[in-house]
Amino acid sequence: MDHGTERDTPAGPGGGPGVARGASVAGRVPLAVVVVDRDGLVSHWSRGARRLFALPKEEAIGRPAPDLLPVSGVLPEDGPGDPAAPRSHAAHDDLGPRLESSLDGRLSYPAAGRARLTVPGDDRVDVLWWAYPLVGPGPERLLVLAADAEGLRRDHTDPSAEQTGVERIAPAFALHTDFPGAEELARRLPEILPSMSVGESARIASQVLELGYPVLEFSQNDRVPVTPDWGVPRRAARRARRERAARALAAGEPVPDDLRDEAEDLEYAAVRERLEFLNEVSGRIGTSLDLSRTVVEVSKAVVPRFTDVAGTYLREQVVAGEGFPDGVPDTTTLWHRVAVEHTDEPGRWDDVVPVGEAMPFPAHTPFFQCMTTGEPVLVPRISEEMGHAIASQFEKRDIRPLITGRSMLVVPLKARTVVLGFMILLRHPERPVFNDMDRVTGAELAARAGLVLDNARMYTHQENVAETLQDSMLPRIPARMAGCDIATRYLPGTLLGRVGGDWFDAVELPGARTALVVGDVMGHGLNSAAMMGQLRTAVQTMAGLDLPPAQLLRNLDDLAQRLGDTHLATCLYAVYDPVAGALHLANAGHIPPVLVRVHDGGSELIDLPTGAPIGVGGVPFEAVRVPVAPGDRLVMCTDGLVEVRGEDIGVGLATLCASAAHPAASMDDACDTIIRALGTRGGRKDDVALLMARLNGIESDAVAEWRLARDPAEVGRARAVVREQLHDWDLPRLVHPAELMVSELVTNAVRHARARPVVLRLVRAGTLLCEVDDDDHELPALRGAGPDDEAGRGLRVVSTLARAWGASRTRTGKTVWFELTLPPRHRPRTRG
Repeated sequence: MDHGTERDTPAGPGGGPGVARGASVAGRVPLAVVVVDRDGLVSHWSRGARRLFALPKEEAIGRPAPDLLPVSGVLPEDGPGDPAAPRSHAAHDDLGPRLESSLDGRLSYPAAGRARLTVPGDDRVDVLWWAYPLVGPGPERLLVLAADAEGLRRDHTDPSAEQTGVERIAPAFALHTDFPGAEELARRLPEILPSMSVGESARIASQVLELGYPVLEFSQNDRVPVTPDWGVPRRAARRARRERAARALAAGEPVPDDLRDEAEDLEYAAVRERLEFLNEVSGRIGTSLDLSRTVVEVSKAVVPRFTDVAGTYLREQVVAGEGFPDGVPDTTTLWHRVAVEHTDEPGRWDDVVPVGEAMPFPAHTPFFQCMTTGEPVLVPRISEEMGHAIASQFEKRDIRPLITGRSMLVVPLKARTVVLGFMILLRHPERPVFNDMDRVTGAELAARAGLVLDNARMYTHQENVAETLQDSMLPRIPARMAGCDIATRYLPGTLLGRVGGDWFDAVELPGARTALVVGDVMGHGLNSAAMMGQLRTAVQTMAGLDLPPAQLLRNLDDLAQRLGDTHLATCLYAVYDPVAGALHLANAGHIPPVLVRVHDGGSELIDLPTGAPIGVGGVPFEAVRVPVAPGDRLVMCTDGLVEVRGEDIGVGLATLCASAAHPAASMDDACDTIIRALGTRGGRKDDVALLMARLNGIESDAVAEWRLARDPAEVGRARAVVREQLHDWDLPRLVHPAELMVSELVTNAVRHARARPVVLRLVRAGTLLCEVDDDDHELPALRGAGPDDEAGRGLRVVSTLARAWGASRTRTGKTVWFELTLPPRHRPRTRG
């Protein structure tokens, strides 16, 4: 009992009941407990029954229950009724059947009611009664509980009770009670009333076991009576009704009126289960923007819960990562099988329907119907005829044993009304066939999967575009340039948005010099790649003007400011002069380069002023001159190679120095050594650009230079010195074309020079390079010349005879140059 509850002292075994009403008003009333056996005879008569019905236990045991509980009228729930109502008019009220019909042994489910009984010596008694069928090995078949309604009304005058009604009953029974199942009932009390707390159930059970009588507990939460759901025929009856309703729903037949409640419950449960399934699937798919991974996630999400076999087909454009497919699919459209998930034994489907196969589908198949209408297609059972028609698509492979007799559902994978693909779902013959509700579920599943696949497709397409753009912007640098050998590597990022703004370049400069560049636009994706292309083009253009490194970076910073402030970039710019044996470097926020010395094999980071990133604006840049020896190696890279999340960048730079100094048989091997040491570390996300240059230098005897006066007579002298030098270098075959082209270039230079002498230079490196410098900044242009024109033919001659030629502005004017291919025996041997 709750603390403060008024208690009666039991007079003996089977004493009166305890009653708790509401949350704040507690009390006790007598309760009659009667047990009836399978013959309708009373087998148990409690002291409460003796007090309520004024009949001793000895006179009640063995007598027919209807004789002991004579009904004289049925009372409405909220009033005493008409005491003069004849017995023949007794009928069931709102809470159950009439009491006398419940006592005849035919009751198959719990019932309750309110009635007026004729009792000797007390005229009529207004009672509340509950009848519970009993199942067990003994003869007892019915438990009847009764309480004096007038006693409840007298003892509990709280008006809210009559307004609210008696709302929950919690019957529990002592273990020594004569009828069977008492211990089970006491143990499973919380299962009878799921809303009851653990504390409440423990209190009631302990009270019953201690006092030895049932307990009536009233609350304001649930309406009485609450019927236990075990040990009674009603559960089997409800199960049978639910099965009948389920069969009617599955067959699409009208549901009988007496089964509508069960059908509604089943439909509600089915809808809830399918919504839970769809929510679960939605959480399992779309975890990645990788198209192939998304396809596998979709397939695994539906097997085996919804289907036993799931095959996914996508249009060719989707698999290739191209743009959005155009037009409605037709019989020529190729569909790629991208995933097959099943519950059959491993390998059973692999040979017949291998992943990766592409095939069209004819118009008579359900697959064609699905992909052209964009609607699900349901085939309850695949017949022999349909199985044969489908199998005709698979040359020399008999698919009929795998599909015949199975239920099939084909659902489209759509995005923005365009069919990207479809899924073929199959169920084993012993499993229920797909129905209309499955069709709706499959369509919703496919719609969600289609959106996820389209997101992955769009990402893949954008990534392909960005990669193509980036590849087109990365230069094709020759392995050998004037005075140096070059090797490069580019690694895309390892995570989403792996296309970045890293780049490298090498630009030929006047005087056999080479500009070496590495840059990194901050960020990833198409915009970064586009910005990288703009900056790279700008660097190439300004390098061609022979701007000093610091000035070039300053101009690049100004350009970035004009392009917008949405992107920042770092850049390392170095100019190698193989004749002077020196590097001129300037840095804009980039990591420093590594110089590997040939004389001792040691490596070091070149100490450079860091400078601010490109795009900050208004920051000066400084250049540093570093002397180098022939054979030294310069290593330039972006921070993606040395920087790893959670690790100090100094560790990566130290590893870079150590790996760069590692002996290698070739430049490519040296690059690979660095990549293995740094590029495979866990946690790398960014893309990587790596440029390595071996600075071979040019011997002094391979360079010849002359200064020519601004006099047309110097043209003849120029031809003579060139002819003599080429004979000294044992290049007689190059004398005639070289003389002719030098004559044309010097003639133009002498004509347009203003104050300074004209400089003629020959360099024997990988090619024969000839350069002519003057102080005129206007660049010559190749143009057509008529039969009578005296000008315009010189550069056309140069263009025809030279291996390559060009012109660029310098700080003091311009340089016009051309190259001739050296005979094989005069070409420098590449060191690898």
